[in-house]
Amino acid sequence: MYRQFQVQPYDHYTYSGNLALLDMKQGDITGDGIIDYVYLYGNKHDDSEIFADNITLVIQDGRSNQISTINLQNNAGYNAKLFLGDFSKDNILDILVSIESGGSGGYGIFYIYSFTNNRPRLLFDFEKYNNSYKFNVNYEDLYKVSVGSPSLDLLFTLDISHKGIDYLSQLYDENGKLKQPVEGEVLAVAALYPIVTNGESMSFDILVYQRIIGTSNSDTLGYVENLLTWNGTQFISTTLATETFGTKLSSPD
Repeated sequence: MYRQFQVQPYDHYTYSGNLALLDMKQGDITGDGIIDYVYLYGNKHDDSEIFADNITLVIQDGRSNQISTINLQNNAGYNAKLFLGDFSKDNILDILVSIESGGSGGYGIFYIYSFTNNRPRLLFDFEKYNNSYKFNVNYEDLYKVSVGSPSLDLLFTLDISHKGIDYLSQLYDENGKLKQPVEGEVLAVAALYPIVTNGESMSFDILVYQRIIGTSNSDTLGYVENLLTWNGTQFISTTLATETFGTKLSSPD
């Protein structure tokens, strides 16, 4: 369906009917040295809602005022927002679109676009990432959980001995041996953060968070952290780690 976007000045949010301006940023994203304007529009039932659908990326070229639109494949969610930063390391700003999916899974929708020379190029697609980075989560004897990444040939071991007798006794016998095989899961991308790893260039890498769960969605064991950097053609993993929750140094009396 065709929608006519009436682009307003940068500092003026609009809401007209169901079409609302969700976020806006300004910066040179075409590489011509002139400030451009980037907008996220979406349909909302009323202006106070944080949910929107038909979310669309709209770009106004600062030199020509020409309007370009990018239709997002996954275009519905909460708190849609923009971030401009140089992810492709060419000294030109790229566009990060972040949308919260809502629900108990806590998943996120993330796209990174380049718009150099007014040509859109998708640099990061959260669905392709989820399909590329798969993990095996298996409970082991002696209150351990292994988290393996076959694609990166890495294995991590989580200590879950702090989980408490009620939890552990369901899975382990009195000697710490598993009663039967138990699997967990690494969920889809939950959060994506731009970070500067080289202060001299001021370009951004991205840190991707995924939740590690055990026997149920509410049983969070920790997080996978994947640091991705652009290698000229795609984002590649440079550091993969797991994060677990801390426990008290001493037991209460």
